[in-house]
Amino acid sequence: MAENLIIDNGNKAEKYATLLPQIAALIDHDADLIANMANIAACLKMTFDFWWVGFYRVKDGELVLAPFQGPLACTRIKRGRGVCGTAWDRSETIVVEDVEQFPGHIACSSASKSEIVVPVFKGDEVVAVLDIDSDRLATFDATDREWLEKIASLLYAEME
Repeated sequence: MAENLIIDNGNKAEKYATLLPQIAALIDHDADLIANMANIAACLKMTFDFWWVGFYRVKDGELVLAPFQGPLACTRIKRGRGVCGTAWDRSETIVVEDVEQFPGHIACSSASKSEIVVPVFKGDEVVAVLDIDSDRLATFDATDREWLEKIASLLYAEME
């Protein structure tokens, strides 16, 4: 299936619309959360060439690094800290055009310029976040929010 994830150079919404059913089919065959997170991160990285794509899982009262694609990352993030911890705390997607302007931003790498973090819910509880960073300013917008929230909802639907 992975070989079929090459997407044409259409616009962002078209790429997401093509990718969403492919991800749904891919994770439909495996109930393993870690495997599904790994494949989602790989699909998003391959399709959009984002600088960093990955997940953090809520574990023992903090976010703990989970499957990702890209350079080394922060291992643990406290609730309410940085973009990831804030998205978890607020239970909402956060789009940041310039991470240097985000109060309390955690600089895991100075190459990160913009970011989107989407909570992953199990019922009403945030159990993980999908974090995507770009090495360019203002990469993410309402289109990314809409489609990444749909992708995150696929993941939590597959959780046990």
